[in-house]
Amino acid sequence: MAAIATGLDMTSAGRATRRRPETVAERNRELFEQQRRARRGPTPEVFFAKHLDNSRIVKLDDPERRKEMRSFAVMMSILFALVMIFVWQHFSAIEMGYQIEAQKQQVETMREQNRQLRLTEAQLSDPGRLDRMARQLGLDEPQPGQVVRPEGSMAAAVAQINTPGVPQRN
Repeated sequence: MAAIATGLDMTSAGRATRRRPETVAERNRELFEQQRRARRGPTPEVFFAKHLDNSRIVKLDDPERRKEMRSFAVMMSILFALVMIFVWQHFSAIEMGYQIEAQKQQVETMREQNRQLRLTEAQLSDPGRLDRMARQLGLDEPQPGQVVRPEGSMAAAVAQINTPGVPQRN
């Protein structure tokens, strides 16, 4: 059993033979296990920094690459502009929707106020109410001849003709 874990196969004669790992991952795992068994105790790993001086290396200018990068930048700029236009239109549509809803609410509020004002006007201009208030103030019904109608009005002409005892003007 221990021979299988170490990567050795036992033959019928009892000697160990090395078997071939199926994948690179298995091979790496086996090598790691061998290194771990070979170590005795916790030994620190030491890494050395290697300083490289690449200041003398000069990159050659590649006109084809420059042309590709320029066309890529232009295409990305156009794409960015199109996306920004789409986003701007989307957000302005949302903002317009909010403004429309606010104006609809304002119209409803104004309609309700208008309805309340018309109701108040109807209550205040009720002839019975006006008659009661006039009587409280000591006013009576007008006597014939006390009411003067403006000239040129058709209703005034009809009223003068139909009112007996009122002198006619010519």
